[in-house]
Amino acid sequence: MKLRAVLAACGGFLLAVLWFDLMFDIQVLRHAPAPAPLPEATLTSIARYYARVTTDAHPMQRLIALVMATTVLGSAWSVWTTPRRILPWVACLSATVPIGLAAARAFPNAVRLGAGTASLAEQSALARAIFADHVICLPAIVAFTVLQIVLLTQRPSHAPRTPPAAAPW
Repeated sequence: MKLRAVLAACGGFLLAVLWFDLMFDIQVLRHAPAPAPLPEATLTSIARYYARVTTDAHPMQRLIALVMATTVLGSAWSVWTTPRRILPWVACLSATVPIGLAAARAFPNAVRLGAGTASLAEQSALARAIFADHVICLPAIVAFTVLQIVLLTQRPSHAPRTPPAAAPW
């Protein structure tokens, strides 16, 4: 299987994960902006979702980590093996930045929110931060996935052109 196809599939998977997360995160937009706390019912809905997907779904959340690692390592390999080409670099950055943000900030915040031990104000800040992080991640992962599809369909520049097939008659 081609690396580009694997990377495009990884991008599609990460887009699906982001989409599901955003279906719950979007609830923060219906209410007054910070510093006003979110309603308890909204926080409960978002917190229960993140409790399910970060801790209760063990070991399935490891699949997301595996896909993220595959994406970053595969993108780095692509950059390494295709020197002097800009698209692999752009694709690598468009995956590495949001995955780094998710690992460093969004996931730990989701675990904290899912635990439900913080005050209402802290939970509201966590929910808003997670939403903001996911809004940043979404266009980057879309760009990564689109770039992988573009790179997958490109003809390698070093490959010889094959002549058109002879007519069967």
